[in-house]
Amino acid sequence: MSTSPLPPPDVAPMPDYLAAGHTVRSWLCTLDHKRIGVLYMFTITFFFAIAAAAAALMRWELLTPQADLVTSDIYNRLFTVHGVLMVWFFLIPSIPAVIGNFILPLMIGSRDVAFPRLNLASWYVFVAGGLLALYAIVAGGVDTGWTFYTPYSSTYSNGKVMLMAAGIFVAGFSSIATGLNFIVTIHKHRAPGLTWFRLPLFVWSLYATSLILVLATPVLAITLLLVVLERGFGVGIFDPKLGGDPLLFQHLFWFYSHPAVYIMILPGMGVVSETIAAFARKRVFGYHIVAMSSLAIAILGFLVWGHHMFVSSQSVYAGLVFSLLSFLVSVPSAIKVFNWTATLHRGSISFETPLLYALGFIGLFTIGGLTGLFLATLPIDVHVHDTYFVIAHFHYIMVGGMVMAYMGALHYWWPKISGRLYHEWTARITALIIFAGFNLTFFPQFVLGYMGMPRRYHIYPPEFQALNVLSTAGATILGLGYVLPLFYLTWSFFFGPKAGPNPWGATGLEWKVASPAPQHNFVETPIVTTEPYNYPVDPAAS
Repeated sequence: MSTSPLPPPDVAPMPDYLAAGHTVRSWLCTLDHKRIGVLYMFTITFFFAIAAAAAALMRWELLTPQADLVTSDIYNRLFTVHGVLMVWFFLIPSIPAVIGNFILPLMIGSRDVAFPRLNLASWYVFVAGGLLALYAIVAGGVDTGWTFYTPYSSTYSNGKVMLMAAGIFVAGFSSIATGLNFIVTIHKHRAPGLTWFRLPLFVWSLYATSLILVLATPVLAITLLLVVLERGFGVGIFDPKLGGDPLLFQHLFWFYSHPAVYIMILPGMGVVSETIAAFARKRVFGYHIVAMSSLAIAILGFLVWGHHMFVSSQSVYAGLVFSLLSFLVSVPSAIKVFNWTATLHRGSISFETPLLYALGFIGLFTIGGLTGLFLATLPIDVHVHDTYFVIAHFHYIMVGGMVMAYMGALHYWWPKISGRLYHEWTARITALIIFAGFNLTFFPQFVLGYMGMPRRYHIYPPEFQALNVLSTAGATILGLGYVLPLFYLTWSFFFGPKAGPNPWGATGLEWKVASPAPQHNFVETPIVTTEPYNYPVDPAAS
């Protein structure tokens, strides 16, 4: 593993956070941001497993053109379980709540987040929302899909829509609390000398994400509350029979849900910036513009919701405006990709596991982003709307992008979380398995969608079977790739070699303290005097 000559780390003579109590009570009542991050990690892993199991059942059902495994009603409930749990109980909280909670105070030289009690309360609220959602699944399930389109969800569905909506509603308060906590922490708890343009890019991405969490999540909460009012009390809001307007729901839902895409992807972009800088041994090319592009994505993300509604009888002129804005929001995303590539150029690159995940993110996110431009083009969107093309595009962004970034973050900061190193070659092979399995799963779906196979159907014409078999085979490989880290990271936690304070030779403040991280982070508040990513210049690379 390549390292650079760095000042000796400030190894604090204090117990690490894992040694600060071993009882269940010490964990459930902790105010330590690091332990709360670990609690989130176990919680979202649980929800991910359920959502992935639902996806596996769907893929096995789609092996044949006929309904061999489940009924139509069960299939509808399966893709709702998969969508709801994966979006709101894994993807949205994954990097912010797990990695952000653990690393943010360490990165900015703080002893904790601004509101530790609110931080713990946010986890309890998240768990409460998840339990409500699970109860809705066990009590009968929901068949509306994760989008809850009205008037079906508000009037006609026989599922436990109100319970599921309540679970998402409650979990939303957790997101708002986390976002507010991060904003105040970044504003008020930075170490002396850590000016805005000395912040790590991961902190910039968390800041932009937190703005979206605080501003967009209430819109979703209000929308779901209106669905409950119409369903439970017959108030005419979305159902035309009651004098409502179903398009109003789509406007409200997508006004939240398109920015929610950036809640999921912006933290992943921050992770990629950190790992590429660390393993290319270079300052991120165009640091200032990459930082500002995070804010640009957050702002523009609020203006493009209508590109989900091109076939909804929306005005053609509104469609043109939303199409233009959708192309515009791709510019700051493209800036990041180009600047990451420029950072890698002539860098002293070490192909450790976190970098493999970062490179996978860049490739898969680029494909997802480019196909997003296809969907932002009105004539193409009309052709592929509600087909597997949309499914493939969404998963290239969310799974190919966000989950790859989460895995990269987990591997990059695992020494700081556990104090141990994992088996490097096992981790590298797993990263390649995930990359190959993902592409085999979802690339055929672009072809399926363009050929006309609609999403959410489990009975389909026989000519689509070959591509569906490929997709299911890929999903099996992908599932194996997701299971392997559970084993080798668990092994690493108990038996892996000790990592030392800075196994990657990185420059961030989090690498100046011991591994696992000390209970109170820093003995003394650090003073920052250098620019971020201050790696020594390699004469051979210049």
